Amino acid sequence: MTESLGARLRALPFEIRQYLLITGNYWAFTLTDGALRMLVVLHFHQLGYSPLEVALLFLFYEAFGVVTNLVGGWLGARLGLNRTMNVGLGLQIVALGMLMVPSAALSVPWVMAAQALSGIAKDLNKMSAKSAVKVLVPKDSANAGSALYRWVAILTGSKNALKGAGFFLGGALLTWIGFRGAVIAMAVMLAVVLGLSLVRLKADLGRGKHKPKFTEVFSKSRAINVLSAARFCLFAARDVWFVVALPVFLYDQHGWSHWTVGGLLAIWVIGYGGVQTQAPRLTGLIKGGPRFVTAFWALALAGLPALLALLPLAEVGWLVTGLLAFGVLFAINSSWHSYLIVHFARSDGVSMDVGFYYMANAMGRLAGTVLSGWLYQVHGLSVCLWVSAALVAASALMALALPRQQQAG
Repeated sequence: MTESLGARLRALPFEIRQYLLITGNYWAFTLTDGALRMLVVLHFHQLGYSPLEVALLFLFYEAFGVVTNLVGGWLGARLGLNRTMNVGLGLQIVALGMLMVPSAALSVPWVMAAQALSGIAKDLNKMSAKSAVKVLVPKDSANAGSALYRWVAILTGSKNALKGAGFFLGGALLTWIGFRGAVIAMAVMLAVVLGLSLVRLKADLGRGKHKPKFTEVFSKSRAINVLSAARFCLFAARDVWFVVALPVFLYDQHGWSHWTVGGLLAIWVIGYGGVQTQAPRLTGLIKGGPRFVTAFWALALAGLPALLALLPLAEVGWLVTGLLAFGVLFAINSSWHSYLIVHFARSDGVSMDVGFYYMANAMGRLAGTVLSGWLYQVHGLSVCLWVSAALVAASALMALALPRQQQAG
């Protein structure tokens, strides 16, 4: 059976085998990343940290992601995406190792430093995986554009489904074997994946034909700059209520257990990832160029958090229903954005454009994470939802500056 599977894999085209390897690498990393986030939120809130203090534990995670995407795209173009992807895996193992110390040694600066390494690792891994898709998709077929969209949607959607499974895994591991046991188990798993990646992943994948200067990381493309600004608002809108406010609200106000909170967020992200894989079909229902399609789906999303803010949040059924609906529309927006950035990116040195774009993505997560803790602590969940609605509306307005037609970079 194993031999037959190996023979089938060897019979696949080289690009498909590399795509599967990159996707599996990305899956494993994302599983641990989602689990670690849930572990940190629940474990440190249980230790008595306030919502704002919990949010600040992720400050360096998001802040270093901003720098990593900018520098990582440049490094990927110079050194090859295989190297940046493997460095990301190695750094995540180091970050997990830092959290294996006894509980008494888990001070705020120490955890923030570990989260900083994890943020660098995550964005190196993500930038490398998404840039590699542009390199691997066959460019000589008549439907190369739709094939690119499908490959990006599958990679992004499956990654988010695994991140959701990671949320569930984090809550479950915290209950079963505790915080330290959980990070040890995840570090061992990633070490195995890193070994496979070092042996199998193609050298020099995505390396540019010329050695780009660092100043070239700042995009000169209007489409990429506009899309990056819209991405900033979109992800700040998600994280302003999802990252800290929602799990703490369910834990404090409704008395949910770690397991239950982790399970709900896992179901949300798994469903969100599943919708992303179907995004090419869903966005195809709306005809028009990038400007119209992007603005349409953003406006459709903007009304949901505003509606939730008007509903009685003491009724958890309303909140859960609204959360699931938000996930469907957010998934469509996110997958469409992910396709557009890879589509508009230049073919030579694709990682630089993708890195710049995901720098804006990381800035949005950073802003949303800090606002999530601060706004919830000071004003409550309703205000977090109103701010989310405003940010999505801003993303829709920015989309009006995108090109009317799909012209690849």
